[in-house]
Amino acid sequence: MKYIALACSALIVGLDQLFKYLAITYLSNDLLTFPIIQDVFHLTYIENRGAAFSILEGKKIFLIGLTSLILIAGILLILMNKIDSKFLMWSIALIIGGGIGNLVDRIFRGFVVDYLDFRIIDFAVFNFADCCVVIGTGLIMIYVLFLDRKNNSDDIKIKKEISGVHE
Repeated sequence: MKYIALACSALIVGLDQLFKYLAITYLSNDLLTFPIIQDVFHLTYIENRGAAFSILEGKKIFLIGLTSLILIAGILLILMNKIDSKFLMWSIALIIGGGIGNLVDRIFRGFVVDYLDFRIIDFAVFNFADCCVVIGTGLIMIYVLFLDRKNNSDDIKIKKEISGVHE
């Protein structure tokens, strides 16, 4: 299962790079933006030289290093069978795929290509890799808060101890 999850991470990287290639090819010249639904959703070419919302702009080496460490940790966790939950493994695989997709951009282009522009909510322009990282992170939060039986049972024991209830 771990190799299938990592293969899906590689597929995410491939799709991400394909979408970015299409954005560069068709949007980066004179067009720059293409409305799919006028004033709601556009494809807009942006070169993001920082992280989310362009924070840490100009800190390319730091971002490459930090991203690399996180990705290596995620890959090692999966390969060394340190993750008991399939749900958690797939969540991490999403983050790995998206993280590598943006890392490739940072290393080889010097910036991350963003192109998804939801204007109806006045949100930052982002890309497919960003979606994978955010969804994977959200799923990890759901896992930790609601699905991790070990942590949840520890919480129940602590609550019982605090309230004086014994089994």
